Amino acid sequence: MIRLFDMLFSFLGIIILSPLLIILFVIGYFDTGSPLFRQQRVGKNMVSFPLVKFRSMQLNTLSVPTHLANASSLTKYGTFLRKSKLDELPQLFNVLLGHMSLVGPRPNLLNQEELIKIRESLGVYKLRPGITGLAQINKIDMSTPKLLAETDAQMASNFTLYLYFKYIILTIFGKGFGDRIIK
Repeated sequence: MIRLFDMLFSFLGIIILSPLLIILFVIGYFDTGSPLFRQQRVGKNMVSFPLVKFRSMQLNTLSVPTHLANASSLTKYGTFLRKSKLDELPQLFNVLLGHMSLVGPRPNLLNQEELIKIRESLGVYKLRPGITGLAQINKIDMSTPKLLAETDAQMASNFTLYLYFKYIILTIFGKGFGDRIIK
């Protein structure tokens, strides 16, 4: 049932938000020359997939978890995208393609070995990764891998359709939280 809602909401979101997506893409092109950011992430059953976001950092930024990235790597436009969470909108395509869900554990990088080990031991990778989830609405990011994995496992253990909608609504109304960046 959740996959059906994911497909419906991501498709409608892409259609309704297409003018905004186009505007953000064009602005991003003038900001960095490469408005989309693609990065391999760990997905359901530990199968990697290409996550797509609007680029918020300089082209030469190292591929590290956000909490390890330097704030000087952010562009002015990227700062706006991150604060407004608009950098996440292209992930609607990941949801539509089945790589992600709207709600689930945030997909981590392939090189986040500590987080991968803990998540694997707790069965977190049985879930499709998501744009938002219990950890995000509680302001838990990848800088605390054990707490993040435990929170993801807690979400997975009692996940319901009610919680799916609750997490989406809380995120829409500003409760969601992204990974912090070093100042």
